[in-house]
Amino acid sequence: MIRVGIGGWSFEPWNETFYPKGLAATKQLEYAASKVTAIEINATFYRTQSAASFKKWAAATPDNFMFSVKAPRAAVQRKDLREAKDSIEWFFNSGVGELGTKLGPIFWQMAPYKKFDAAEMNAYFDMLPEKLGKQKLQHALEVRHASFTDAAFLKLARERNIAVVTVESEKHPLIVEPTADFAYARLELTQAHEPTGYPKAALRKWAKTARDWEKKGDVFLYFISGAKERNPAGAMAMLEILKA
Repeated sequence: MIRVGIGGWSFEPWNETFYPKGLAATKQLEYAASKVTAIEINATFYRTQSAASFKKWAAATPDNFMFSVKAPRAAVQRKDLREAKDSIEWFFNSGVGELGTKLGPIFWQMAPYKKFDAAEMNAYFDMLPEKLGKQKLQHALEVRHASFTDAAFLKLARERNIAVVTVESEKHPLIVEPTADFAYARLELTQAHEPTGYPKAALRKWAKTARDWEKKGDVFLYFISGAKERNPAGAMAMLEILKA
């Protein structure tokens, strides 16, 4: 399955460009989940969320909906990743499991200055749990330094079944090669003057890529960053293309 979504659901400009006029903030997640098929939770990067919040978010979304959850800054953006063990354990003990079957990939975003070090990454991957309770976990890693284009890194990720995130942006290396039994992409070049964020030709190109990835497993495709006010429109346009 190809899931298409956005980052978060609370963004003031969406009150004008996405949400119906007068929609209560408490109903925004429910509405967003009726228009896209996945959401990347970013608030977890900045602060610990409660088990009650995860449970509430799961209850507000359809049965077949899924969330990606961004790992907290303390667990991923360190000078030496081998010191992150306690932060990783804290994160998984915080209640993220309350999402239940709606828990999709855990999204790990490296700091821009972090360079590839094989020994460090091996040790870091050792810390990422395979399961949370009885649920198998999926891990997606975004790298933002050119040193990670090393074939040795892609080989390591493939051996560990870690999805290296495909990020289309003007700042980070573009890695399009799947390394796991699922694929994860973040499209960050939405433009304000485009009603659907991306031109239709670009949307069709990414739809073809997503279909190719789908042959090997599930795909998570997020319209995020860029001209944020256009991201919901981009996601909905992509879903329409994929229906054709």
